[in-house]
Amino acid sequence: ADVRAAEGRLRGRLHRTPLLTSGGLDRLAGRRLLFKCELFQRTGSFKIRGALNAVRSLVEESERAGGGLPRAVVTHSSGNHGQALACAAQAEGIPAYIVVPWTAPRCKQAAIRAYGATLVPCEPSDKSRAETAARIIQETGGVMVHPNQELAVIAGQGTIALEVLEQAPEVNAVVVPVGGGGMTAGIAVAIKALRPDVKVFAAEPRNADDCYQSKVRGELTPNLHPPDTIADAVKTSIGPNTWPIIRDLVDDVLTVSEEEIKRATRLVWERMKLLIEPTAGVGVAAVLSEQFQAVPRDVENVCIVLCGGNVDLSSLTWLTDLSGKAE
Repeated sequence: ADVRAAEGRLRGRLHRTPLLTSGGLDRLAGRRLLFKCELFQRTGSFKIRGALNAVRSLVEESERAGGGLPRAVVTHSSGNHGQALACAAQAEGIPAYIVVPWTAPRCKQAAIRAYGATLVPCEPSDKSRAETAARIIQETGGVMVHPNQELAVIAGQGTIALEVLEQAPEVNAVVVPVGGGGMTAGIAVAIKALRPDVKVFAAEPRNADDCYQSKVRGELTPNLHPPDTIADAVKTSIGPNTWPIIRDLVDDVLTVSEEEIKRATRLVWERMKLLIEPTAGVGVAAVLSEQFQAVPRDVENVCIVLCGGNVDLSSLTWLTDLSGKAE
């Protein structure tokens, strides 16, 4: 119901992104792949769905209460949610303060500033992100819009699943990159409510495998140290609101190596001409992995969410370090 409400709130404010296909990648995977192109979404990633739903919900709430707009919105983000919240807040005339790890891609930091938000740098750890955001909230009297634990954000991301089910009713599985788990949880809730037969797989870097560890142990197990991965948008750990949903509704968590992520990203650039960021390559890598071969053959139509395209083109040195061809 929350996802449906989000769909109504977002109507006319977002792009309905296309589902694209690639014969070459189908052959590599041995299945029919459907790519949900959230890299074409406003602000360059799916994050605008949750951010806009959250900001619109806040505005509606204050209108109902007869008060003014929120004094400010505050969040911490590796970049994409920050851009999205800055954009959503700017549209409503609300100041935004975005806490960003200093290691975040320059292009994401620049975009946040371009949407008129105030950027506050922090250390690249979940702890520093949370502490800095708490300080800014005290200073500004703003409202926290958490990048992945806020329920309105989770519901907004779930609208991806509603579109996929309409665009490709034949889908058998959806593969979603997981960081904090907002998109994974939102998609899982919507899919399992409407089409419980459709499998939901989360995909994450082996170097940041908190979701996998949590699933194996049956309890929330965050990354102990800031992970080192090319997939900068999924360095953060799943949290208390996304974990129960992932625990109960996600069918499996697939992990992939840095090499696999880089190859998959490059493959999509070369074959599909889609400029995805490496985090979107995580889902592609998962479907091309050995692990995925174990998924039953009747899971034939697989949708992969290409979550974003905010690539730092100045940091592409890793391309030249790739051994051998993309084959």
